[in-house]
Amino acid sequence: MKAYTSFSTRKTPQSEPIPGEHMIANNAGGYVYGLDPFKTLERFLILGSEGGTYYVAERKLTKDNALNVMRCIEADGKRAVDLIVKVSDKGLAPKNDPAIFALALAASAKDPATRAVALQALPKVCRIPTHLFHFIAYVRQFRGLGRGLKRALGDWYNQMPVEKLAYECVKYQSRDGWSNADVLRLSHPKTADKARNAVYKWIVDGWSDAVDPAIPPIPAFEAAKTNPADLTALILAANLSREMLPTEALTKPEVWEALLEKMPLTAMIRNLGNMSKCGLLKPLSSASRLIIDRLHNDELLHKARIHPIAVLIALKTYASGRGVRGSGTWDAVSSVVDALDDAFYLAFNNIQPTGKRFIVGVDVSGSMRRVGISGMPMSAAEGAAAMALACIKTEQDYEIVCFDTKIVSTPKLTKQMGLKQLEKEVCRMGGGTDCSQPMLWATKNKIETDVFLILTDNETWAGAGHPSQVMRDYRNKINPSAKIINLGMTATACTVNDPNDVNSLDIAGFDASVPQVISGFVKS
Repeated sequence: MKAYTSFSTRKTPQSEPIPGEHMIANNAGGYVYGLDPFKTLERFLILGSEGGTYYVAERKLTKDNALNVMRCIEADGKRAVDLIVKVSDKGLAPKNDPAIFALALAASAKDPATRAVALQALPKVCRIPTHLFHFIAYVRQFRGLGRGLKRALGDWYNQMPVEKLAYECVKYQSRDGWSNADVLRLSHPKTADKARNAVYKWIVDGWSDAVDPAIPPIPAFEAAKTNPADLTALILAANLSREMLPTEALTKPEVWEALLEKMPLTAMIRNLGNMSKCGLLKPLSSASRLIIDRLHNDELLHKARIHPIAVLIALKTYASGRGVRGSGTWDAVSSVVDALDDAFYLAFNNIQPTGKRFIVGVDVSGSMRRVGISGMPMSAAEGAAAMALACIKTEQDYEIVCFDTKIVSTPKLTKQMGLKQLEKEVCRMGGGTDCSQPMLWATKNKIETDVFLILTDNETWAGAGHPSQVMRDYRNKINPSAKIINLGMTATACTVNDPNDVNSLDIAGFDASVPQVISGFVKS
């Protein structure tokens, strides 16, 4: 009898596939369910491959995802392009580079119809010249710059309203070895619009008496080069941005004060350190008050499409008093730090409580601590902690459990606590990974919940049973209608959820829409 008790479809070690199930090996050696190609594409577009993962180098992760992008393009080019546009245009990703890279692959497809659809989508994905320069750099890795592509590049400049074109081309002049002048010489856009032609001539030939487009902010930009004494007046009159000013001007508080008056929100949170460093941002100053008011304006946050991760990065960077690359230090204003913490939760769209009971499982294994999110200076563990807090700020009935190969803690947090408290829990731990632990804990302790929210990189391998098996056992013993949500923190092509389980949901990363997606699924 003993020989036959080692085989079970109800409890299988995670180091082996469940008999009869189509499973794949993850990067840690455990077996999980594979995502379908388009779901994998979506995860890559949101999370990217910068920095790789704990188990996979950046180069291999990029290659694996690029090959999957190509499979999706070949299977259904229009669907792939539509997904690229959706993720980019709705601001679902903290960085636009994966979408630009995928669009470059689509624009290089063998199918002419797919290439045409991709080039038509160029203005929706590449919204500023910097994006366009990235696109050209990527597309040259896959194809030549033929007639159709050159026409699309020319159309990109011709279709933008001339006032916006002038502003963007002054603000974003060159990147990746390309400039606006280079692209115009390559694409030769044709137009009968005199003002547009004047802007083109200024871009290619520079400023002179013969080239004098009176379209803002070009005259002010040129004047700023030679009249530093009038800089603040020029900034206010023509809405010059930081990128348009001489470098030496950016050490003066009066310049930053003028910039702050009309500074876009994204630029503002990125430059808090610079404003403190130059002496503008100080405790109880009018600049601090203005910034705090803006960070508490949820309508302004949503209109600017501020990604929650962008707020977290700004919070961590500014509070540290040092730039990410170690260039320059400053004294952080504590009230601004608190306002950034508040802005993180406001960055989510209209979070409404579901009225359901949640167990939030935060993966604190070693792999979560050693990998960043989308190439940004924040670990997956820190991102998971932030998302867990976003959940408890909304819901009434919840329990947070931190796990690796066991339940390592059940931190008693309150809605008044901030991110630092939970980060202390997740950043001092680290071991193997067993994503079945939250369900095992709830089953053992006979805790009835409506939802398991698992925040993980999916590199589970250490459990005696697969998460999907343990979830079925929980439903059989405790709550038959319990749901499970897997929120993946890295761009791997796998999940712990059974794809045939209608009460399971997979989400990649977290953007402003995630709480609404969770709420809709939980209430359905």
